[in-house]
Amino acid sequence: MSVASSPRSVAVIGGGPAGLIAAETLALAGHKVTVYEQMPTVGRKFLVAGRGGLNLTHTQALEPFLDRYRGARPALEPAIRAFDPAALRDWCAQLGETTTVGSSGRVFPASFRATALLRAWLVRLEDLGVEIATRHRWTGWVPNSSRLTFDNAADELIEVSADAVIIALGGASWPRTGSNGDWVSTFTDAGVTVTPLVPSNCGFDVEWSDYFAERFAGTPLKNVLISFGEVSVRGEAMITTTGIEGGAIYELSALLRSSLARKLSTELVIDLRPDVAEDELARRFSRPRPKESVANMLRRAGGLTPVGIALMREMVGEQFPASSIERARIAKHVAVKLVAPRPIERAISSAGGVRFDQLDERLMLKSRPGVFIAGEMLDWEAPTGGYLLQATFSTGVFAANGAIDWLSNK
Repeated sequence: MSVASSPRSVAVIGGGPAGLIAAETLALAGHKVTVYEQMPTVGRKFLVAGRGGLNLTHTQALEPFLDRYRGARPALEPAIRAFDPAALRDWCAQLGETTTVGSSGRVFPASFRATALLRAWLVRLEDLGVEIATRHRWTGWVPNSSRLTFDNAADELIEVSADAVIIALGGASWPRTGSNGDWVSTFTDAGVTVTPLVPSNCGFDVEWSDYFAERFAGTPLKNVLISFGEVSVRGEAMITTTGIEGGAIYELSALLRSSLARKLSTELVIDLRPDVAEDELARRFSRPRPKESVANMLRRAGGLTPVGIALMREMVGEQFPASSIERARIAKHVAVKLVAPRPIERAISSAGGVRFDQLDERLMLKSRPGVFIAGEMLDWEAPTGGYLLQATFSTGVFAANGAIDWLSNK
């Protein structure tokens, strides 16, 4: 990376991973950077992600990795190729945090925590001269000007001038971390087209019976196959008081959300024993012991768990069919009707954001030269598994390099 011959001032709005990596990239290029964060501290959502081990990226080959971004792949591909999973792991190592690979190919810090990584990162930013102004809430632009406006900790409205701006304010999930989507109205008022923010990697409401909800909320469905239409996902799900969530559900969430938005009947089909063929399961069910209850027979002969058996009862009612063939069919095809996605503030991430047709190839707003967008503010979504943080980091680096290029030609 070339160092700027004439350092410029750059404002980075948002102290999450996209904003902080953009600030680092700009400072390394010799620019004077100030990060503006509305919360009392930076990196709050990063720390929340660390509670689950901080899944940074994935070791999947790059081509199928890029496919996980679905329709946004063409727009995100240049950024991810420029700062790919290997680069992200190298960056962690430079901060003194080696990474480890889980059995599923997911990449985590060796400590499985975000705190040490964030602490080392903030030390590096301080050494690079990056200033961090917390309790500064961005409120937009001065009318007919490129100057930025903020409400500061003293509840004063201040104006800030900068030669370039990176905005990385996140989506609308986990609002208590500061990622609340309040920026949307500021952008739309400025004439920037924003795809509405909706929950992604979220759970869904189901109208369980009172007994099922009370008895099995918090119980996992392990090693099941969950299907919607032609798409099937092997994994786990979690029963909640209001419905169902978990990794396999998150993988399908975009399809499920789209179906519900079109007011279509939306049913999951759960195979409780994906490793046992239906006819084999029927054979096992065909030899009940005298006076054995149906539930005990399903558990003993079919290897079904109490929550799986109860889920079958939710579908057929208290009276199980007597036919072993029909019982096997139900165990392999439990239908669960979804009502609605869980609220966006309960989602792991959000979809929607600033549309890519509003940006140039450097992630700069076409309508506001010198203003670059990064992270979850952009109109993309991806499943969990490392794809979320990877794209967040990659677009932060890419937007910063776009700003460096723009400033060098200004």
